[in-house]
Amino acid sequence: MSAAPIDPPTPRPAVGRRTVLGAAAAVATGSALSGLSSPASAAPTAPKAARAALPGGGDLGPNVIVFDPSTAGIQAKLDEVFRKQESAQFGTGRYALFFKPGTYSGLNAQLGFYTSIAGLGLSPDDTTINGDVTVDAGWFNGNATQNFWRSAENLALVPVNGTNRWAVAQAAPFRRMHVRGGLNLAPDGYGWASGGYIADSRIDGQVAPYSQQQWYTRDSSVGGWANAVWNMVFSGVEGAPAQTFPNPPYTTLDTTPVSREKPFLYLDGSEYRVFLPEKRTNARGVTWGNGTPRGTSLPLSQFYVAKPGVSAATLNQALTEGLHLLLTPGIYHLDQAVQVNRANSVVLGLGYATLIPDNGVTALKVADVDGVRLAGFLIDAGQVNSATLLEVGPQGATQDHSANPTTVQDVFVRIGGAGAGKATTSIVVNSRHTIVDHTWVWRADHGTGVGWETNRADYGVVVNGDDVLATGLFVEHFNKYDVQWFGERGRTIFFQNEKAYDAPNQAAIQNGSLRGYAAYKVGDSVTSHEGWGLGSYCFYNVDPTIIQHHGFAAPNVGGVKFHNILVVSLGGQGQYAHVVNDIGAPTSGTDTVPSTVVSYP
Repeated sequence: MSAAPIDPPTPRPAVGRRTVLGAAAAVATGSALSGLSSPASAAPTAPKAARAALPGGGDLGPNVIVFDPSTAGIQAKLDEVFRKQESAQFGTGRYALFFKPGTYSGLNAQLGFYTSIAGLGLSPDDTTINGDVTVDAGWFNGNATQNFWRSAENLALVPVNGTNRWAVAQAAPFRRMHVRGGLNLAPDGYGWASGGYIADSRIDGQVAPYSQQQWYTRDSSVGGWANAVWNMVFSGVEGAPAQTFPNPPYTTLDTTPVSREKPFLYLDGSEYRVFLPEKRTNARGVTWGNGTPRGTSLPLSQFYVAKPGVSAATLNQALTEGLHLLLTPGIYHLDQAVQVNRANSVVLGLGYATLIPDNGVTALKVADVDGVRLAGFLIDAGQVNSATLLEVGPQGATQDHSANPTTVQDVFVRIGGAGAGKATTSIVVNSRHTIVDHTWVWRADHGTGVGWETNRADYGVVVNGDDVLATGLFVEHFNKYDVQWFGERGRTIFFQNEKAYDAPNQAAIQNGSLRGYAAYKVGDSVTSHEGWGLGSYCFYNVDPTIIQHHGFAAPNVGGVKFHNILVVSLGGQGQYAHVVNDIGAPTSGTDTVPSTVVSYP
């Protein structure tokens, strides 16, 4: 998601698509603790000999910065990190900012790229900032469409002026937050924005998206919601607006079918632990509403605390010895796949820890086992083409994981942008019942190493496993299909997509007899599938005459259902002929107005 390409580090003035977004935006703007486990009740403890070889726990490294209420110079340190990261879109800096439980006053934590901020309590209300956690777009002339890769988690905020500003785009989760006031999702000046994701959060006041094109909010509580541009989706949200798609474009589900919140680091006295929230079915509202959340807990001593420079062989040794992985902020080069074979293993990244496969390997593979949790890291494709970057389960996986699914949360994939990278398929999900909860899978449209063949990536996400659920699926710019879904009984709540800007001509995207590859294709043999609140946009600025036959493709059977789907042509740079299959009106001329289908079939 971006406007016209830029040459980092200095952004160029907005042109083309940003003008289109501005016009569109201007129109739209008018529980008690349960079972904190001992080590024995969580993962099995590795033998003493193995622990001696690779001990668990240890220092979190120089880029994990921990504050307590008595720390001197907190604002100065926050400002120092922000100066480094504000415009470092493709830089190498990675930071995690943690606040111990307590009350802090007079702070404005501005977040730049690859920066996460979080409280270290079990509940957001354990750590209160009388101040703001701010994302704005001054670095990019008031345009927030490139405010990627940053996060806020597990804090209570009392905003100085009553409203906190969180003007983000993709890959910028807002989790387990309590805003004692309102939340503004637009940049200063109400410039253009393309986000975003909120989960397990309570905003006491109104959420005002203003210019945000789309947004997904899950299992939260809001005091109100101000407006919508193209696609606003809610599941399990107390205070959400009623279902009214397409005018205004609200898609509202009372509950989320299955959810399990992201693991998080916290302090138990002076000891670091990782909390593992339990699975919920038909979830609604926050997990921490009655105090602390329900789930289990692991001491840091059961984690191998990885530092940049460690080898893939060492990471695999740690996993084999029964340790979990905590990836501290930085960049990790891999010459073999990280292989997660043990049930209930946790791989948790801090500060946007980044995995790069150097020689065409897959960055990470998960066996067909129960309860693996992958969270909080970025996979950056290497220069040698990888067949896949992340595999959840081996090909042909069949085990039933309904009681204890694998979760993939805030795991982001990038091909190109920071340099030439290639991958045939980014994420493959083979294990049944997997929950993909917030991902942005992005073939870069700007930065370095970008071009139709330079950062070639044909497929974004491929789902082969049955009973897979995606909540908050962002997949953009792939050379062919962005999402292909071959498993039965798959479900997606919220999908955001842009087709590849840089297709050189119509022939380059010809798909047999069809003009263009669908953004989201359900396999021809699938008999049961359901999606809510799905959107695809095109901006074929290299050849604006390109026609995209449809955004969505699916078999015409009663068990395959879409609710509230749309396609948008941005300023007439390319057009859609239909929305799904041969159904839905074409996008029209230069008007950036969605074409919608409320129900399919």
